[in-house]
Amino acid sequence: MNIFTKISILIFITIGTGYSDEIKVFNFTKDEISNLEVRKVRGAENKTIYTIGLNENGNFLKAVADNAASGLGKEVKIDLNKTPFINITWKIEKDLSGIKENTKKGHDFAARVFAVKKTGATPLSNRAINYVFSSNNEIGFNSPSPYTKKSIDNVLASTKNNLNQWVTVKANVKEDFKRFHNLNVDELDGLAIMSDTDNSKMKAIAYYQNIYFSEN
Repeated sequence: MNIFTKISILIFITIGTGYSDEIKVFNFTKDEISNLEVRKVRGAENKTIYTIGLNENGNFLKAVADNAASGLGKEVKIDLNKTPFINITWKIEKDLSGIKENTKKGHDFAARVFAVKKTGATPLSNRAINYVFSSNNEIGFNSPSPYTKKSIDNVLASTKNNLNQWVTVKANVKEDFKRFHNLNVDELDGLAIMSDTDNSKMKAIAYYQNIYFSEN
């Protein structure tokens, strides 16, 4: 499935943009999830199942994708001059070992977070950095989506290093848009979460927690 087709089906809900040292994007509460309609990607056999859990560090989102693809997103204006760093805490319980993630047949990730910049009138014109928890590639690996060069897969975590362990990662989104798209982006337009296995037809289990933007 084309990556921008995947992005375009996400339900985006605007959130406030009052700035502080940290801008939290998702709260992972039942009320929040109930307002985010989970929509199946066209062509996928099933929806990814998202549920809320709680641990000593607060709420988290559990995603189970069994030959499935659907996502959650928010239209959110992030001033990348003030808070350019995305911070993600996540875990992969069951990965997608053995697939070739930079091919159309294997372009699935147990956990991914899209940072989206609108650059035209339609979703197909958007640019995205796809921050991924890879099942097969090393941290630091990056490549264009096999469907479009307008979306770049950038590996921030790998099950080669951390399987079934909580990992916290950070990336400078402003610098990444310049590095990968040669764009000077001052404001981000949206953020989306997706665990998908519709291309590989496999099963993945992932967890997301504490996704926010910071000034450093």
